[in-house]
Amino acid sequence: MTVRQLSLPALINACLRQGVPAVGLWREPVLSYGLVAAATLVRNAGLTVTSLCRGGFLTAEDSGLRARALDDNRAAVDEAAALGTDTLILVSGGLPAGSRDLAGARERIADALAVLAPYAGERGVRLAVEPLHPMFAADRCVVSTLAQALALVERFSATEVGVAVDTYHVWWDETAPAAVARAGAAGRIHAFQLADWTTPLPAGVLNGRGQLGDGSIDLRAWRRRVDDAGYRGPIEVELFNEDLWARDGETVLAETVERFTTHAW
Repeated sequence: MTVRQLSLPALINACLRQGVPAVGLWREPVLSYGLVAAATLVRNAGLTVTSLCRGGFLTAEDSGLRARALDDNRAAVDEAAALGTDTLILVSGGLPAGSRDLAGARERIADALAVLAPYAGERGVRLAVEPLHPMFAADRCVVSTLAQALALVERFSATEVGVAVDTYHVWWDETAPAAVARAGAAGRIHAFQLADWTTPLPAGVLNGRGQLGDGSIDLRAWRRRVDDAGYRGPIEVELFNEDLWARDGETVLAETVERFTTHAW
C-alpha cells in the first residue's frame, strides 16, 4: 500500500532492485491481477509475502450481512494460504448504522473469530486483529487499543489468533507498552507495522500516515519494544499517503528503505 501506484510486477521488480526480501499485499490488487498469477509472480521472484490485508468488518447485526462477512473472511483466508503467507490482518469493523453499542459490536467480533479461527488454523493462517486509532471507532474499527484486542484474542489459541501492532494506531496509548509485552509473552504478536504520525491531518484522515521520521513517533523505541517482547517476524511499513502515491513508486520505496534504516533500525 505504501507504493500502491506500482503494478504488482513493478512492485516485485522494485523490491528486488532495492533489496527488499518480502512484501505485504492487499487483497484488491492481488485479485485484480489474479490470485494464482500473483502467487506465482511472488514465488518465482524469491520473495516472501509477509501478510495479506485485509479481512474483518465483522460487527454487523443483520444475520445476512454477518453471513456474507464470514464468507468473505473465509475467502481471504484461502487467498492468504494461496499466497504462502501465514498472516491475515483483520480490521474489525465499526458500529452498525444507528448503533451506539460498542460492547455489543466487540462481542460480535469474538463470535466471528470463534467461527474463523479454526477455519484459518486448518489452512495454516493466523488471524491478526489490528486495533485502530480511536478516531476510526465509529465507522471502521471498534477495537481501539491493544488491550481491547487482547481481550478478544486471548479467548482463542495463540497459534490461530493474535494481534497486529501498528505504530500509527497505538503510539499514543500509555497502556500499549504493557500490552505489547503481554502479547509477546503469549506469542500473540502476529504482525508489526510502522508509520509515522504527522500533523495537521489531511481532510481524508485515513490517508494521513507520515513517512518514517517525519512525525511524532519514536519508531526505534517501538521497534526495540517489540523486539524485547520476543517478536522475530517481519517488520512492515504501511503508509497511506496521497503525496507519496503521487510520486514515482520506486523512488518512494528507496526512500522508505533509507528511512527505515535511519529511524527504526
